[in-house]
Amino acid sequence: MMLEKTMEKALNGQINAELYASYLYLSMSCASEAKNLPGFAKWFRVQAQEEVLHAMRIFDYVLERGGQVELDEIQKPPKSWKSIEDAMQAAYDHEVKVTSMIGQLLETAQELKDHATQSMLKWFVDEQVEEEATADEVLNKIRMIGDAKGAMYMLDREMGQRAPIFPDPVSGE
Repeated sequence: MMLEKTMEKALNGQINAELYASYLYLSMSCASEAKNLPGFAKWFRVQAQEEVLHAMRIFDYVLERGGQVELDEIQKPPKSWKSIEDAMQAAYDHEVKVTSMIGQLLETAQELKDHATQSMLKWFVDEQVEEEATADEVLNKIRMIGDAKGAMYMLDREMGQRAPIFPDPVSGE
């Protein structure tokens, strides 16, 4: 069964949203580097890689179902945040927004009785629970630390432990 045009258009919109999320996290990575927080910069960079994988998962699904992928412009993300807390709050808020978008996709698939798309989207529903929980956990740690520079140094080191999905072509890490 081919993908309905309504579903195809909605999934193409989600591909764009996932690619925007990658841009957003890359921008947060740059902002973290500027604040001398290399661990957060690495964490956001890995998060950006993960968002590309999410986009490609939908991209491949659309093609597998005989649909047409239509890439659109990617909105320019903000380039700075007042603090690392503000950046992480923005990350959390964005994940909540993406959760809502996935929910809307699922509702569309249910209305169209598109069981295959519903099944594919279940992975994203579960992934968003994890994404929100992770961002919330880091945000709560930042708030707990407050102005304690030593504690922020330790959290930054912890954040830098996140393994990259794709090795950096320059450093190999």
